Amino acid sequence: MQKVKKLFTSYGWFLIIPILYFTGAFSELASLTQSAVIHAGFADASPKGEDGQEIFNYDFTIKDLAGNKIDFSAYKGKTVFLNMWATWCPPCRSEMPSIQKVYDEADKSKIEFVMLSLDKDGQQDKVKKYIQQHRFTFPIFMPSGYLSEQLNVPSIPTTFVLSPEGKIVYKEVGMRNYNTDKFKKFLHDVGNR
Repeated sequence: MQKVKKLFTSYGWFLIIPILYFTGAFSELASLTQSAVIHAGFADASPKGEDGQEIFNYDFTIKDLAGNKIDFSAYKGKTVFLNMWATWCPPCRSEMPSIQKVYDEADKSKIEFVMLSLDKDGQQDKVKKYIQQHRFTFPIFMPSGYLSEQLNVPSIPTTFVLSPEGKIVYKEVGMRNYNTDKFKKFLHDVGNR
């Protein structure tokens, strides 16, 4: 018993990390840690007044969690908050409560939210369960085939804001707190330029 205790004391972290990973608790623990960064204000979204010269390619299809396909060009003419995320991504999970708060306050007649889950095709039930568990109400979608080359991002979460004119006016790679007065004003003003 002493040998086992000594082994665990010496190498416990090497055993704990795989256990956390395979049980799914690692993502939850990492998400909680990163949420502290958001709550401390170290990851606030900061729109820089980008010039928005790059035109977004709307030529792709997404699907809702019921499997209904939507041509992304249906969003032309509106401000779009597009967030790429996955259930297995701790930083994605950490920023989602702030996105929910922005969604709750947004004028949905002018601003469309597209929360694009990059979980594997066929994992809609896993995504639904995660969304229901956390009581998120923003619209969730998954890719339906190929995405625009512009959405081939180096990591997730990645967030885009598209203007009604179809320009990329904001792009952020990495976790952010979007529930700030500055970001909400920016999002509102994009459609009123």
